[in-house]
Amino acid sequence: MGLNSALAIAGRSLEVFTTGIEVAGNNISNANTPGYIRERLYLNPSQGTKQGALVVGGGVLVDGIRQEIDKYLETRIHASSSDFYGSQQREDIYKQLEATVNELSDGDLSTGLNEFLGKIQDFANQPEVSAVAQLAVQQGVEFAREISEMRARINDQRSSLGVKVTDLVNEANVLIDRIGELNRKITETEAGGLLHSDAGGLRTERYNAMNRLAEIVPIRAVERETGYFDIFVGPDHLVLQGEVQHLETEVSVDREAQVLNVKVEGSISNLPGTSGELNGVIDGRDQILGGFIDELDTYTQNIIFEFNKIHASGQGTEGFDTVTGTYSVEDTAASLDDAGLTFAPEHGSFEVIIENKLTGARETTTIQIDLDGINPGPNTSLDSLRADLDAISNVTATLTPDRRLELSAGENYEIYFANDDSGTLAALGINTFFTGSGSSDIGVNQTVLNDTSKFAVTQGGGSGDGSNALKLAKFIENPVEGLGGVNLNDYYDGMISELAQNSASETAVRQGFESFRNSLLTQKQQFSGVSLDEEAIKVMELQRSYQMAARFIGVIDELLSTLVSL
Repeated sequence: MGLNSALAIAGRSLEVFTTGIEVAGNNISNANTPGYIRERLYLNPSQGTKQGALVVGGGVLVDGIRQEIDKYLETRIHASSSDFYGSQQREDIYKQLEATVNELSDGDLSTGLNEFLGKIQDFANQPEVSAVAQLAVQQGVEFAREISEMRARINDQRSSLGVKVTDLVNEANVLIDRIGELNRKITETEAGGLLHSDAGGLRTERYNAMNRLAEIVPIRAVERETGYFDIFVGPDHLVLQGEVQHLETEVSVDREAQVLNVKVEGSISNLPGTSGELNGVIDGRDQILGGFIDELDTYTQNIIFEFNKIHASGQGTEGFDTVTGTYSVEDTAASLDDAGLTFAPEHGSFEVIIENKLTGARETTTIQIDLDGINPGPNTSLDSLRADLDAISNVTATLTPDRRLELSAGENYEIYFANDDSGTLAALGINTFFTGSGSSDIGVNQTVLNDTSKFAVTQGGGSGDGSNALKLAKFIENPVEGLGGVNLNDYYDGMISELAQNSASETAVRQGFESFRNSLLTQKQQFSGVSLDEEAIKVMELQRSYQMAARFIGVIDELLSTLVSL
C-alpha cells in the first residue's frame, strides 16, 4: 500500500510539473502580446492519509491556473485612461484652433483690421479722392471676408469632430457587444466560478476591451462572483448580467450648426463627465470651439454696431436719393428696443438733413427716439418712426414687405443723416457700412460697394472734411458698453491671450494625466507582465522537479521489482 501511494504521488507530481511548464511556456510565448496578463499555477498539498499512528502526505494538487492581476489597480487605470484621453482630445482641439486663428502670421485678423483702418486713415486725409475711398471699401470687404472665413474654418473643425463622435460611438458599441459576449464565454468556461482556474485568454481579451472602452468613455467596472463584469457609465449600465445597452447619438442645433450629442440607449441625459475621448471631443466642439465662436461673434457684433453707429452719424460726399435699411424687425408696432432687431437702439435722437440739389439749401429735422418708458405715450416703434420720417418735407418713408425701413427723397433733393446718439440708424441699417449679425454673415453694405460717395467720410464740414473717417479709423480704441467698458482692441487681445493660456494649461493637464497613467501602467507591468528571466528560472526549477519525480518513480520501480522477486 505504501509503495503504491508513493507511485501515485510521483505520477501526480509529473502531471503538476508538466502543467507548470505549460503555464510558463504560455507566459513566455505571450511576453510581447499587448495587454497579456501573466498566469500562475497555484498548488496545494494533497490531504494526507492515516497509516497507523502516522499521517502521511499525499503529494501535491493543482489548485488552479489564475491570472496575476491587481483589480484595484485596473480600476485606477480605467479612470486615469479616461482622464488622459479626454484631455488629449481637448489639447489637440486647442492646437488646431490656434492654427486656425494663426495670430502670429501676416494673415491674422488683427493685421486685417489694422490694414482696413489704415486705409480709412488715408481716406480721411484725402476725402475727395474716389480711388482712395474705393481702396478703403475693398479693404473693409477683405476684413469682413477674413472674419467669415475664420468662422467657416472653425465650423469645419466642428463638423469633422462630428464624424469623430460617430466613429467613437460605433467603436464603443462594438466593444460593449464584445464584452457582453466574452462575459458569457468566460462564465461557461469557468463554470460560473466553480472552477478555480481563469479562462486566461478570454479574460485578457476582455480586459483589453474594457481598457479601450475606458479610453473612450468613463466607465466603472464591477466583477461578479460568476465571472461577469458589469459596466456602468454614470448611473446607466452598458453591460449588466448578460444585457447590453449601446451608446446612441441624437442631432441637435448648436450655434447655427447641427451637432451630435451622445447618451446611453434609453437614457434621457447626455453622457456624463468630461473624461474619455468622446467627452473630450464633445467638450472641445462645444466649449472650446463653440466658446471661441461666441467670443468671435461678440467681437464681430460690436465691430459692426460700433463702426456703423459712427458711420450712420456721418455723411458721404453725396446724399441718398433712396436708402433702405438692412435690418428688419419682427413686429413693426413693438418698441424698437423690443422689436427683434439684431442690435438694440437706445433713448435719444438723430438728425435728418434734406438738401436741395439745385440750390444747396439744407433743412435739418431732429427725430426723437423715445425708449426710456418715462415720457407720456408709447415708446417709439418702427411704425411711429416711419410716420415721423414721412412727415418731413420732401421725404417719403415706407416699410418693405419684410419690415425694413425705406426712405426716398423728393425730386431734386437728397437725404443726409447726422448726430445719432440713439444708435437707431445703425440698428435699422440706414447709412451703415457693415451688414450682418455676427461672424458668419458679416459683409459690407451693397450701397457703399456700388457707390463709394456714400462712405460717410465727413460730419458736414464741407469740401476736404474727413473728420468722420478719422473717428472711424480710431473706433477700436473707444470703450464699448457691451464689453464692460473694454475697447475692441483690448477685447480681441484678451481673446487671443485667453486661448493661448487655456491651450498651455490643457497641455500641462494632459502631461500630468499622462505621467500618472504611465506610472500606473508601470505598476501593472511589474505585477501582471511577463519577466522572461523569472519564467526561465521557473522552467529550470520545474525541470529539476520533474527530473527528481521521474527518478523517484525509478526508485519505486526498483523497490517493487525487488518485492515481486521475493
